[in-house]
Amino acid sequence: MEKRKEITKGKAKSVYATDDPSKLVLLFRNDTSAFDGQKIDQLDRKGMVNNRFNAFIMGKLEQAGIPTHQEKLLSDQESLVKRLDMIPVECVVRNISTGSLCRRLGVEEGLNLNPPLFEFFLKNDALHDPMINDYHILSFRWATQEEIDQMKALTFKVNDILSKLFKDAGLLLVDYKLEFGRYNGKIVLGDEFTPDGCRLWDAETRKKMDKDRFRQGLGGVVEAYEEVALRLGVPGIGA
Repeated sequence: MEKRKEITKGKAKSVYATDDPSKLVLLFRNDTSAFDGQKIDQLDRKGMVNNRFNAFIMGKLEQAGIPTHQEKLLSDQESLVKRLDMIPVECVVRNISTGSLCRRLGVEEGLNLNPPLFEFFLKNDALHDPMINDYHILSFRWATQEEIDQMKALTFKVNDILSKLFKDAGLLLVDYKLEFGRYNGKIVLGDEFTPDGCRLWDAETRKKMDKDRFRQGLGGVVEAYEEVALRLGVPGIGA
């Protein structure tokens, strides 16, 4: 497999073509940003931790029957993945109230949400990822009703799998976002699952163990990511 030209460069990842048109290389960089790029920094080891964390989580999801784009780790900061036709929406599940939910609805932080909340957002940084619903997705033909139903079902299945995984590690899965794409006519989980795109709290102290540490200037961002990875038993962390 030969890594070729860079296709896209996001806030914390770069995507490269390969000599196989059905495969891509994801490079997890040390870049960190918040508030649509208004706050930016470089954090040592972050790319390595997120790459290995993501591979571990994707592996657990595959074992539980969730189709993902993950193929294999290539290096500390690179992974080989399937090339998906990405659907431009984010699927968000919230198990505990915090963040934008509290700002939008005026609810207090820390409420256990039962049933969990599901929300769609358009993946568009220039528009600040506005909230959308099923009708937007259908009207603009971003996905079919069948694909919408599959994305919702898979997102809730991920919630069941990972809530237990993190609970067993003494952590609360507060909320997270997922992105899906099409591969050979099937809906497949793409992008990443790392502390950059979810919220994790210590189950006893409710200490924040995710990107909110960067957003809120709490410090110890990579150290928190590493602690979560160590609790989960992610290979190659802390060695």
